[in-house]
Amino acid sequence: MALIAYGINHATAPIDVREKVSFGNETVSDALSELKHQVGVHEAAILSTCNRTEIYCSLDQEKHNSPIDWLHNFHGMQPGLLKPFLYSHPNENAVRHVLRVASGLDSMVLGEPQVLGQLKEAYQKAIHAGSIGHQLNRLFQHSFHVAKEIRSNTAIGSHPVSVAFAAVRLAQQIFGELKDQTALLIGAGETIELATKHLYENGLRRMIIANRTLERSQRLASEYSVYAIQIGDIPKHLAEADIVISSTASQLPILGKGAVESAIKARKHKPMFMVDIAVPRDIEVEVGEMDDIYLYSVDDLKDMVQENLRNRQQAAKQAEKIIDTQAREYMDWLNSLDAVSTIRALRGQAELIQEEVIQAGLTKLRKGGDPESILQETTRALTNKLIHSPSSQLRNASANNRNDLLQAAEELYNLNRQVNKKEKKH
Repeated sequence: MALIAYGINHATAPIDVREKVSFGNETVSDALSELKHQVGVHEAAILSTCNRTEIYCSLDQEKHNSPIDWLHNFHGMQPGLLKPFLYSHPNENAVRHVLRVASGLDSMVLGEPQVLGQLKEAYQKAIHAGSIGHQLNRLFQHSFHVAKEIRSNTAIGSHPVSVAFAAVRLAQQIFGELKDQTALLIGAGETIELATKHLYENGLRRMIIANRTLERSQRLASEYSVYAIQIGDIPKHLAEADIVISSTASQLPILGKGAVESAIKARKHKPMFMVDIAVPRDIEVEVGEMDDIYLYSVDDLKDMVQENLRNRQQAAKQAEKIIDTQAREYMDWLNSLDAVSTIRALRGQAELIQEEVIQAGLTKLRKGGDPESILQETTRALTNKLIHSPSSQLRNASANNRNDLLQAAEELYNLNRQVNKKEKKH
């Protein structure tokens, strides 16, 4: 049995290529069913996100169809078209890759936790499709455990590496818990969306979203149950805001010193935390000189992000060591499965011999034979039958100078230790 993990991601393929091989929720089940019916494919799972499409398979080592060819066929692509963008990891490297993905070490943003949830979702879809078996089930469960261990024992997720997250972390440093604060977010682009998400996840529920048109901010407002206003209405609500985060494309400042002075007066000089992520700036520089205002620019946050990224990279080195150890642990378990059929056959053969010898002994007992003599004879017969075939093979090995087989037998039957014990007794 062999493992393979292959696919494309943000580092190997541009978005127009990633789009062509993505799997929507409506196609994953059919894709898994089709993939599992390929020759030699025993188990399969598909992870498909905006940044990656990956296939994980358990294969017959000797004979199987190429899952890579299947990927081309499923998406109606010419064979080999994906070759410049594809990576393929066999066996232990496949295990290591899955563990790295689960832990955020293979992500566009180092250490981000979202991919773990996406991997868990891919696992559930494979379970529902009936394409997960013993090996991949163990691999996914192992990856979830390793990701948790890395989060717990390294600082990989402790340092924000996005400007939006850095802004929220600064707010926490100033206010502590955010659940009692009110935030005003100006703009409706990706940065504001991320800031809204991070604030919400950290317990802040009172948010006002301001944009030039209500339509652009209403989607965020509906998703997070917050209040949407137009930029022109900001002065009416500014005094409510403990936290202000602004990121627009305006060429002129959105907030001037006069408006902020009025808001601070209405707040009775209760402090206000402001983050200006825009370039050009949305908040006049002079605002930062005011008492009771904590104003940070995008450059302040970028310095924080760079420092945190260095911290994450250091934590990633620790995480890689954990992954190396855990990948070997999984492979040890996987390799142990190869012995199962041999052990089962050995036990079956021994049980047949045992049954044969016992029946012979019982027959003699029924005929009135001496129980003690029959017991001794039966145990001798059992011993002779059990060691007959191994003894014959070892004699042949000795005659053919197969010292490797002789050494293996000594290790298998622990013969050196038994000899040493006897020597000590004498």
